[in-house]
Amino acid sequence: MAFSQLGLAADILRAVEEKGYTSPTPVQQQAIPPILQGGDLLAGAQTGTGKTAGFTLPLLHRLSLNPPANGKRPVRALILVPTRELAAQVEESVVVYGKYLPLRSVVIFGGVKINPQIDKLRRGVDILVATPGRLLDHMSQKTVDLSQVEILVLDEADRMLDMGFIRDIRRILAVLPKQRQNLLFSATFSDDIRRLAEGLLHQPTMIEVARRNTASETVAQVVHPVDRQRKGALLAHLISSQDWRQVLVFTRTKHGANRLAQQLEKDGITAAAIHGNKSQGARTRALADFKSGEVRVLVATDIAARGLDISQLPHVVNFELPNVAEDYVHRIGRTGRAGNEGEAMSLVCVDEHKLLRDIERVIKRELPKVVIPGFEPDPSIQAEPIPNGRGGQRPAGRQGKPGGNGANPSGKRSQGKPPSRGQRPAGRGGAGRSRAPQSKG
Repeated sequence: MAFSQLGLAADILRAVEEKGYTSPTPVQQQAIPPILQGGDLLAGAQTGTGKTAGFTLPLLHRLSLNPPANGKRPVRALILVPTRELAAQVEESVVVYGKYLPLRSVVIFGGVKINPQIDKLRRGVDILVATPGRLLDHMSQKTVDLSQVEILVLDEADRMLDMGFIRDIRRILAVLPKQRQNLLFSATFSDDIRRLAEGLLHQPTMIEVARRNTASETVAQVVHPVDRQRKGALLAHLISSQDWRQVLVFTRTKHGANRLAQQLEKDGITAAAIHGNKSQGARTRALADFKSGEVRVLVATDIAARGLDISQLPHVVNFELPNVAEDYVHRIGRTGRAGNEGEAMSLVCVDEHKLLRDIERVIKRELPKVVIPGFEPDPSIQAEPIPNGRGGQRPAGRQGKPGGNGANPSGKRSQGKPPSRGQRPAGRGGAGRSRAPQSKG
């Protein structure tokens, strides 16, 4: 099938062709027609399959049928995403595919000054891409009007639940028009996502391109057993000996990301860390340097890395396995995108054996184990509890609800206490919630 067969406007097809795309991906083939017809949609597809274009293309088409009149530009489409990086990526797609349409888009997120965003909103905007926290800031200051939204998109909805944004989302839903088109996109169809969809969507079309919690077949996966204290040395050895030029590395915590990036720099390997405590400017610079090749290693936490789209990224390394098994699929999905091949390596110590078993159960396969000569694990070392990232300890492999999301639709978290009003846990900076004109990120 060609894009020209989907019924999209000529100006949109022109922009798609200029990007070099001729055939839609499976998720685009299945999602675009029902969206064009105006119905609600519940769509699940593994990361890297083209979900963003799956909703931006038909959204642009529907809005272009009724262009703004008399210079007035109310917000007609609202796209909610969990992180700053994903917000910027989605709005970039809107701009690229809508370049020949008389539509205007704006992206808003925290970690940057709010006044320039206010100025853009006042000039009028057709399509608004936002993180929940910063959107609530604008709503409280009455700098955004959502009373004429025709299309609502929840992108990476599973991550928004995991980050505890269900109550923020409900506050936003409460001010939207009752009659609207709702599109819910998610990397996984967890049970929590299905419950959220039941209360949001009206007779939706349901599509699921990949099996639940499956990893891309274009990603070669391997586990390297190693002692916890030798992980850094093994990572530096792999990067140097195999001359890796672009590597995305995952850690569990922000402090761990900083420490690893600093250690790699001492080893002569250019590295940068990206996480919720970094300012938006620092995160943007780190990502740009990584994409350009000035930085060989980008060390990231799960929250900061969700939604990163790095063209032809060859290597992903799990320096530490995620506490939630489903996050493993999202992590390694940063490579092997759009049909390209990629490698995903996990450095696993004795503390993480339970986490590894959980991951293998989720992906329904046993991962090959390869011991690197010179880095053989010491069998006398005993397992230790894994820090949970909130100042405490958790047994290795302990997780939240079966769906893998750290929160449920009621807004209650599986672990920890909810933040007090106006506050965010430090690790959630990626969503950009800010109560002041400028967030510290």
